[in-house]
Amino acid sequence: MLLMVSLASCRKEEQHGGDVERLQFSCDTLSFDTVFTQMGTTTRQFKVYNRGSEIVVLDEVTLEGGRASRFRLNVDGDTSLSAQDVRIDPGDSIFVFVRANINPNLATEPFLIEDAILFRKGNNERRIPLTAYGRNAVYHVPTDTIHYADGTYPIDNFGKPYAYSVIDCEHWQHDMPHVIVGYAVVDSRQTLHLREGDELYFCEDAVLWVYDSATLDARGTEGSPVLFTSVRHDGWYGQLPGQWGYIWLSAGSRNNVMMNTVVENAFVGILVDSCVNANPTLNIRNSQVRNHSMAGIIGQTSRIYGSNLLVVNCGQATVAMQYGGNYRFEGCTFADYWRYDARKTPCVVISNSWEVNGVEYVRPMQAQLTDCIIYGNRTDGELGLYLNYNGPASAVFTNCLVRGGEWDEDPKFIDPQGGDFHLMEDSPAWGIGYQYAQSVQEKH
Repeated sequence: MLLMVSLASCRKEEQHGGDVERLQFSCDTLSFDTVFTQMGTTTRQFKVYNRGSEIVVLDEVTLEGGRASRFRLNVDGDTSLSAQDVRIDPGDSIFVFVRANINPNLATEPFLIEDAILFRKGNNERRIPLTAYGRNAVYHVPTDTIHYADGTYPIDNFGKPYAYSVIDCEHWQHDMPHVIVGYAVVDSRQTLHLREGDELYFCEDAVLWVYDSATLDARGTEGSPVLFTSVRHDGWYGQLPGQWGYIWLSAGSRNNVMMNTVVENAFVGILVDSCVNANPTLNIRNSQVRNHSMAGIIGQTSRIYGSNLLVVNCGQATVAMQYGGNYRFEGCTFADYWRYDARKTPCVVISNSWEVNGVEYVRPMQAQLTDCIIYGNRTDGELGLYLNYNGPASAVFTNCLVRGGEWDEDPKFIDPQGGDFHLMEDSPAWGIGYQYAQSVQEKH
């Protein structure tokens, strides 16, 4: 007993005198990417460290704006507006999680939202500023779901029912960004006209569906392209593939035009189905299609004319011309430096047959590529020709630099892994491929 008393009398009493000034933070300002009104943001986080030798007990961690703040906190699991008596042991840390939710207003341009997180102890206070740009938007939210007569529902490529809304093409607002949820449909005999500066942001698995006899007419400019992209752009999401579905030019859509456009971060950039007349199903020029988890452009028995395109960094192929069709590409760069896993498919794929239940079907194929670069990091070559000559089939390459082809030289992109496909001064590919002019990539 005497020994226990002696030991107890020697034990150092817990010290709570640590000052808030001794705390260290993993950031000095927490900034959010553009926040669409009504949608909220993903959660951002930072850490608060106690590097000292004494316990710090904060009287309060709160938002400077109080209940009126457009931000919300979670302080080490405490979701109240004001966390009290927050303890940080010596050498320990806590997480602070922050979300932004912004109410709509009448602004057509982005507007700045500011607040701060206050860490208080006694008369001392530390402050971490919060900033976010809010944007109002037009929302396309499903109002119906496709179903069969017996009440069952067909399932799409993502294992979900086709929940859709119909776009009012006549009253499309060009002064606001548009947020797509589910399938947004350009209905039969309607044309969606998009012009310079129009922006379409897609939620998870969302699709722009250009239906039978409908048309997409997207015409941006070099300095102000039409943008098709994902809702999320904070941090590493800015270039993350697979965040939304695709632009679907379905069988029967006609005379689709995409000029000076950017299509990025989807499952498939543009899916072009069977053609129904002699005109191109898609005429696409001066555009960039980049960072897609499956493919940039897929043509299925379709007619596509493309010129001055940059189609890059896709999980399987930048361009797949399959099930036959008629394709002509001039002055295009198809470059695949996919870095998320091992890519087994060539950068450009051309095929005219497929098999169903042991039966092979063959369709006529005509593909012409002129002054194009077809390159990437696949050592087995970047051109896949799978032609069945039981039907009319041809693929002609004129003045094309192709990895694994007759002209196989490194085009010497400046930084393909980082997304910069400008050519170095000593590149052998000057005069062919995508011509940057006033680069869409630099303007976005």
